[in-house]
Amino acid sequence: MSTSNLTAKYRPQTFAEVAGQEAVKTILSRAAAQDKVAPAYLFSGTRGVGKTTIARIFAKALNCKNAPTAEPCNVCDNCRQITAGVGVDVVEIDAASHGKVDDARRLKEDIGYAPIEFRYKVFIIDEAHMLTVQAFNALLKTLEEPPPHATFIMATTETHKFPATIISRCQHYAFKMLTNDELTAHLSNILNMEKIDFEQGAIDLIAKRGAGSVRDSMSLLGQVLALGSEKLLEEDVRSILGLAGRDVFFSLMQAIHVRDLVSVGETVQQVLGRGLDLGFFIRELGNCWRNMFLLNQSGERAVPLLGLSSEEAAEFMKWAQTFDRSFIHACWQMTVDGQRKVMTSLEPAMALELLLLNMASLSDLISMERAGALASAAPSPQQAPQSLNQTPPPSQPATGLSGGGHQTSGQTGGQTPPWQAGAQQGMQPHQVPPQNQSMQNQGMQPQGMGAVNGRPMGRTESGSPAGNRSANDMGAEDSSLPDAADLQLDTDINPPVPEPKNTAAEPHLQLEPVPEPASAKPSFPASVSGPRDFDGFLKYVSDSGNGSISGLSKCKGELIDGKLVLTCANPFHHGQVAGRDSRGVVERLVSEYFGPETELEIQISQKGKRKSRQEIRDEVEAHPDVKRVIESFGASIISIDPRKDI
Repeated sequence: MSTSNLTAKYRPQTFAEVAGQEAVKTILSRAAAQDKVAPAYLFSGTRGVGKTTIARIFAKALNCKNAPTAEPCNVCDNCRQITAGVGVDVVEIDAASHGKVDDARRLKEDIGYAPIEFRYKVFIIDEAHMLTVQAFNALLKTLEEPPPHATFIMATTETHKFPATIISRCQHYAFKMLTNDELTAHLSNILNMEKIDFEQGAIDLIAKRGAGSVRDSMSLLGQVLALGSEKLLEEDVRSILGLAGRDVFFSLMQAIHVRDLVSVGETVQQVLGRGLDLGFFIRELGNCWRNMFLLNQSGERAVPLLGLSSEEAAEFMKWAQTFDRSFIHACWQMTVDGQRKVMTSLEPAMALELLLLNMASLSDLISMERAGALASAAPSPQQAPQSLNQTPPPSQPATGLSGGGHQTSGQTGGQTPPWQAGAQQGMQPHQVPPQNQSMQNQGMQPQGMGAVNGRPMGRTESGSPAGNRSANDMGAEDSSLPDAADLQLDTDINPPVPEPKNTAAEPHLQLEPVPEPASAKPSFPASVSGPRDFDGFLKYVSDSGNGSISGLSKCKGELIDGKLVLTCANPFHHGQVAGRDSRGVVERLVSEYFGPETELEIQISQKGKRKSRQEIRDEVEAHPDVKRVIESFGASIISIDPRKDI
């Protein structure tokens, strides 16, 4: 028995013998039976899925002496010659070695002659993506309108390298990767013909390792059969192909479960010591997490989907119940994401070890949600009271009024209400300083005092207006303090302030001027003297620490009717200034310097705009000198290209 080349020995000779590709086989078999042949065909797909094999079978079906027929007979002289590769009118070309334009020219010459012995001339171009651009261009007309006695079949694994003009002239058929069941059935049939006993697990393992390719699976099978054993065992397959067994994966699961980092490292050393395939090891590890996740979710109902034996299903079910579902899903995700990183790393073994150690330590890591909750619960320095006098005693509610007043909504504990600040300093709740009585009698508000519902408000000891503190003076924890618009005092509970009878005996309170509300403040800096122009704006941007905005200093700026127009030199410059991150910063700086009502417009200079070829052609044709030359010499414009400096 020779197992040196099982692929050539058991190459299918009819459409029915080909594994998989049912749709392609049906279409081509019907085309051969009805004698409806397309000018050109394009077969694409990964390696070893039957592209060249089906091309040869199709050539035999077209040229069989029983043609038109759906299947070649493989008995007549024509079929036997094509099978042996000596058919005169069936030409196989390897584009890797015959892909130049001269080869394409010779092909065009040969296709013009009628077939010598067969009904059709069939040109099979393997690895057709290796053809040069000149060769593709030379074949364009031939592929579109070949002689009625000829057809092209191009096979490739890289369709993206084909010009669109070539693909549009072909009937394109995409060959699919074979499923594990199709590969398993094909390998089992071959072993039965070779009269070799085998374990089903061994065939399943070879099919998984073949990754959808028949040729790869056949090569692996021939490699395992070279051992010469009477029976194909799963253990032998893993040993010869360097694949990890279930014992390695389950010992790894145990180490991850108990978070034994040393055992995880020993497992990695065991994988490396056996010379196992790291790529396939990670693939099988991902399948282990997938099996456990589905079994944890759906129980025994998922066993048929996973294709596990009863013994494997019982083992995976035990581990699926050992881990939490969210933990299994996280490890599955980490394995899938880390596969490419491990295989492309300069240190694959170290990358694999880091991946497994991260899985083992996953339960000890603090989630981002928990970290955010801890950070928000921790007191910040801005929440601490500024003085002991501002902190109400524990027995007194922080939100109550000293004079039996009502409580306002939104007041937080630990903050002294504005109307209580005076009471803590020796004033009555509704006491007004003497120096402001005259203004009050005249119906005017004391200078520097805010008002809520016509009633004056005091200031906190920090110097900010009570109930209307600016965003710069407030921390994130102060967002719950009442705003001036939120403090609504009931006039029925708090009657108007009576005029004090004896102002001399009353204590005086020094009130600081209260600045205007933030809405009334100009948002641009008031310290800038003189007219506000673009040069001053650039200086302001530089002084404010925002001078790193790419390209802003190279713009030309002009203030026109309340709008700042920035002119960029070219589209690249425009992308720097008007990009997603830069434009927001520029708009904020313009609002701060020129005022919030100033608009911003960013445009490209007319010199920097790229003209299309049609625009250039229109300009050239309209030029008087060009018109004069055309009229004088009867000339015509062949091509128009932009200059390099445009």
